[in-house]
This record gives sequence, structure tokens and C-alpha cells, in this order.
Amino acid sequence: MFSFRITKKSKKSRARLGILRTAHGEIETPAFVPVATRAVVKTLTSKDALVSGAQLLIANTFHLHLRPGEKTVARAGGLHKFMQWSRPLMTDSGGFQVFSLGFGQDFGTGKILKEKSGKEIKKGAQPQKIRITDAGVEFRSPIDGAKIFIGPRESMRIQEQLGADIIFAFDECTSPIADHAYTERSLERSHLWAKLCLKYKKKNQQALYGIVQGGKFEDLRRASARFVGSLPFDGIGIGGEFGDDKSAMTRMVGWVIDELPEDKPRHLLGIGYPEDIVPVIKAGADTFDCIVPTHYARRGFAYTSSGKLDMKKVAYLKDQKPLDKKCACDVCKTYSRSYITHLWRAGEMTAMSLLSMHNLFYFNATVARVRDDIRAGRI
Repeated sequence: MFSFRITKKSKKSRARLGILRTAHGEIETPAFVPVATRAVVKTLTSKDALVSGAQLLIANTFHLHLRPGEKTVARAGGLHKFMQWSRPLMTDSGGFQVFSLGFGQDFGTGKILKEKSGKEIKKGAQPQKIRITDAGVEFRSPIDGAKIFIGPRESMRIQEQLGADIIFAFDECTSPIADHAYTERSLERSHLWAKLCLKYKKKNQQALYGIVQGGKFEDLRRASARFVGSLPFDGIGIGGEFGDDKSAMTRMVGWVIDELPEDKPRHLLGIGYPEDIVPVIKAGADTFDCIVPTHYARRGFAYTSSGKLDMKKVAYLKDQKPLDKKCACDVCKTYSRSYITHLWRAGEMTAMSLLSMHNLFYFNATVARVRDDIRAGRI
């Protein structure tokens, strides 16, 4: 049931148009993938996410394993029925939590290093709150501190019970302050896990993506892309950290794309600010996910054609214009900046929902315009 077909290649960049076919429908690529961490796009219903133009959502394996548990989801008929989402779904593998609950938490860093600290993670180091071995990772539940073990077998089992159309191999997302030796050893482990995930996967109707790691190191990135690309995965995820600043990101993605088989879909994990959209598509990404639209909406920000607006500011109480006069979303058709700012300042949760709805629509519409530009030969 799963297939990928390239319908047009750009003559100006690595950008391309394609069709991803799954049991729950087709996806036009390139496509932005909103994050539905706990089987919900935060503050929105599944219908809201659909109206925003979302073609595909990605849910979080680790957090759904914690609550409500994959057995509960399976009893409900799988993730699609559980969350009432009729379109395609992805689930990640839990590999990002190896970073976020490990060295990411230890050093307070994200996937892109905002400022250099001089600190470095060396070969043999272990995070404070989790333990990484060749067999898998022992976590402590952020809910009650209970021990949780996830390795390739466990990740496949959880994701199969959740029932998404596209699932990912278990891996370690490395820190941007990991040195070459640590990253190389981590990569060996992730490659071992990739082969085991292929072995343990049972449901043929689910597409399995391998994940390229290798940190900021060109030799490791290229080696990982060649290795993962040589295995019988249905698609390829590009994961991990992306250097000391965003200027390095597209160059690093380019290293990977150089080595990957052209006929398989490529998903860029956890990247997607508005300024990233055109560069990552031109670099060759077919799909990419990010929490940015809803994360910033819940902090009072609206993304618009004229820039990011802070709707918490009292000045917008006098502004009767829509968030973005160029936007066709229902929020911009219906409500003023004044009203949304009033809701925010009054502590009404609806403000978060309206901003989330608008931001998702804005991101999806932006990618739709990029598809038009590729089709017309402008990108």
C-alpha cells in the first residue's frame, strides 16, 4: 500500500515534487508535518488540524507509551481511530528522547547549539538520568520515575500497536556538543539498531524509515547515509543535531542527500521555522516536522507574511486588522488582532487555539506555495 513517486525534479536545486501513498491517503510532497505529540496537535481538534491544510501528522512513541499506553490505543482500534484522524500518520521511534531526556537535559541544549559553552561529550560518557547500551536505553519516566526500557524490539512493538502508516527505526539523536569519537560510537550503535528494527518489524502495511545520524561530522553523516540507504527501508529520516548554527544546517543536509538513493522519500526530523522551509526543500527534503507553529502560538505569537507578531502586546488591542490580510484561514477571515489580544490578556485558552490554527495554516500554505514554485520552475 505504501509507495513514493517523484513527479517533478527542479533544475535549479535538489527540490522535487512527489506523491506519498499510504493506506490512509496520499500526501503531496514537499509537505510540512505538524506534531501531534500525545495524539493531539496541542489546543486543536483533529478536525482543526485537517482544516489547517495538514496532510500528515507525527505522534510521539515515547510519550504515548507513557500515557495512555500502546495497548489502550490498540484497543481503541489504533491511533487513527483513537484520535479521529482519517489522514496518514507517522510515529517517531523514541530516539529523540534519548537526547532530550539525556544529554539535552544535562546540558540545557537543543538540536542546534545557540551558543558555544566549551563543554564536550566524549566517548564513553553517559547521561545523568538515562543509560544507553547496545541493547537499548533505560529511561526514568518523567511522570513517576519508573524504569522504562526501549530498544529496537520495544520501539517496533510499541509503534506497531499504535498503528501509524509510517514508523521510524530506533536510534540515538546525538547532542551538538558530542565529540567525533562519541558520535562515531553512537552511530555504530544506531546502525546496529537499524538492522534490528528491520528484523523485528512485523506489520507489512506499515512503512519503516531508517534514520541517518552522524552529528555535525561530514565523514560520519555521509557514512551513515550510505549505510542506511543501502538497507531495505521504505524511506529515510534525517535526524540528529545540526551544528552550531543554522547556516550549517542545509550544508549538512546536502551531505546526506548526496549519498541517499533518489527513489526513497526523505523526512527531516524536528526542523521547520518559517525561514527554514525553502532552504530544506531546496536541499532535497520531501517532508519535515516541527513543533514551531503551535509552540509559539501557545506563547502568544502569530506567524504572518509581515513577520512574527507578539499578540500579548497591549498595542494590538486597538488594531482591528486580521492577523494577516494575505491569509485565507478562518481565523483571519473572522477575528481581529484586537479580539485575539483581548482573549490572550484575559487569560482565555481560545487565544492559543486561534493562534495555533492560524500558524498551522500559514505554514501549510507556505509549503503549498513552494510546491507551486517548484512546479513552475521558480525553485
